[in-house]
Amino acid sequence: MENKKSIIHVILTGGVGSRLWPLSRKSQPKQYLDIFDGKSLFEMTVDRNRNIADKVMVVGNIDNCHLSRNILEKTSTSYIDIIESTPRNTAAAIAFAAFAADPDDILIVTPSDHIIGDMAEYETAIQEAVEKASQGAIVTFGIVPTKPETGYGYIERKGDDVISFREKPNQVSARDFIAKGNFLWNSGMFCFKAGVLLEELKAFHPEVYDKSKLVWESNTNGNLDLALSMDIPSISIDYAVMERSKKIKVVSSKFAWSDLGSFESVYDYLVTIGHTVDENGNMVIGTTNYTAFIGVKDTIFVYTPTANLILKKEFSQDVKSVYNALERDKSDLLN
Repeated sequence: MENKKSIIHVILTGGVGSRLWPLSRKSQPKQYLDIFDGKSLFEMTVDRNRNIADKVMVVGNIDNCHLSRNILEKTSTSYIDIIESTPRNTAAAIAFAAFAADPDDILIVTPSDHIIGDMAEYETAIQEAVEKASQGAIVTFGIVPTKPETGYGYIERKGDDVISFREKPNQVSARDFIAKGNFLWNSGMFCFKAGVLLEELKAFHPEVYDKSKLVWESNTNGNLDLALSMDIPSISIDYAVMERSKKIKVVSSKFAWSDLGSFESVYDYLVTIGHTVDENGNMVIGTTNYTAFIGVKDTIFVYTPTANLILKKEFSQDVKSVYNALERDKSDLLN
């Protein structure tokens, strides 16, 4: 009797959420913060795919795997755990997941820190992607844009064929993309047969393939060796495969989506669920203490016990520069 191929939900949990400092820290990255409807983004990611996939696989790192484990055990979710000893970017992380699966298994790869709404639209997009993946395509999910966003990469497409991938644009280019009408936001979500992805990785970036395979074959209960891992080139799946393969298809997706990659996107989401803003659009995150804003508008005050951040909403992308400065100083405020 033929074995039924599995659909595996692969959750990538490696990000540190530097643009959401000081809420997001190395010890508690944004995907584990309980500030979104009383659940973490990680838990919401597990929940929304529970009825879609047969198995769950988590690719995390030595610093956050206990946070994933706590949530998965709390929700009685069985899963395959892959624990990186050092981050080597998404090409290696996805390769490990593919090596851990059977070649004909279909992997749905998602980050762990996105907000998604309109579940009927989401499930329709997933079904379309699984169908294309069954036929040998490597599928990326493009989101129909709602505004000229400079914080996301874009996919240029004709039908379901990808013409090009574009880096995060400036405001002028973003407006141009929206006006042309055939550009989608790049969601960073993928769907493919494990064997197809590995074939393409081997063809286009054999060094990542070979060294990731060596690391996977020497794993101990999903724990990956540090010395061997350091030899893997740190490269994204976009550069290694997506921008080079001829097997790429895009599913144009209409579900509500945000990567919550900045305080502006967090602000916009919190407004939709009834978080308080004053008459000038000012918002407090992280404390219920009375806070008054005078002479400012569209300002966000972020409170934590050890560090505060005050920013104009439109400068949200600049938080990363604060994070980088603290990193150069080896500050404990990142931990």
